[in-house]
Amino acid sequence: MPSAPSSTAPSRLPSPVRRFVAWLPADVDRRVRVFAWLSFVAEVLIIGTGGAVRLTGSGLGCPTWPRCTPDSLVNTPEMGIHGIIEFGNRTLTGLVGILALAVVVLVWRMRHERRVLFVLSLVVLAGIVAQALVGGVTVLTGLNPFIVGFHYVASVSLVAVCAAFLVFMYQPAGPRARAVPRWFAGLVHATTGVLALTIVFGVLTTGAGPHSGDEASVRNGFDAQVLEHVHAWPGYALFVLTLAVVVIAWRLRLPVRRWASALLAVELVQIAIGLYQARNGLPELAVGAHMVLAALAAATMTVVVLRLKQPAIADEPIRRRETASARR
Repeated sequence: MPSAPSSTAPSRLPSPVRRFVAWLPADVDRRVRVFAWLSFVAEVLIIGTGGAVRLTGSGLGCPTWPRCTPDSLVNTPEMGIHGIIEFGNRTLTGLVGILALAVVVLVWRMRHERRVLFVLSLVVLAGIVAQALVGGVTVLTGLNPFIVGFHYVASVSLVAVCAAFLVFMYQPAGPRARAVPRWFAGLVHATTGVLALTIVFGVLTTGAGPHSGDEASVRNGFDAQVLEHVHAWPGYALFVLTLAVVVIAWRLRLPVRRWASALLAVELVQIAIGLYQARNGLPELAVGAHMVLAALAAATMTVVVLRLKQPAIADEPIRRRETASARR
């Protein structure tokens, strides 16, 4: 009969590897928290630098991929500021990947007890690798606006996944139960859908606008002025829905009330910047801020959705809230 696997198998590993594995945290500690936050900040930052690449016309500052030029891995002095900006953004991608890999390694020992953290960290790492490939396709297709738009949406999605990691990181392991009335959860999910629709129409609007990333790049062929109005409709609907979520959450003293208020604040700033840029010829700095704020709105919305449930909350308080709400 084949012998059972030995429980001392890890002892067969080289001594440095054993010491490193023993050094890894068995639960969330300061190391995990620091690198998780750094990963989140880097994901937001790379959206800003990616926006700078497009808004400064540096999208083809490095005309080839994965090398910057056919003969050089890095940018050359002859490429000027556009080469510096584009290669700087590519370099930041490497830093983002290193931080994501560090998070995966740090949660390795707790991959069974904190499975959700391990899975989310893997999603972020795999997403960064995929994003690097999509970035290469973007360059090789001459900044096709649909691929550029997909690149941005994927970046926003990774910011949201990092935000989800932060939420679960601060919560204990174990089952989670709904902490709000069912109808309120439905309202929040509907608001999330409208936010996603707003971002998609924003991407289409940008793809029809003047900031193509390079003078030779084509646009998506849609009427930019019409799309500006179409983009605004779900934006205003999002604001109304979020306002309703905030008012109800504070009235019922629900656990999402503070994060819902933060989401409303982000949306107010986003609306103000959107109106400013539409009335002032789409200044580059305002467009870049608009892109970053959209990612922060998605991250904050993620926190609101995940806080609809809380660890170890009994069903009885939820039923009492629903009953009390139904009687109003």
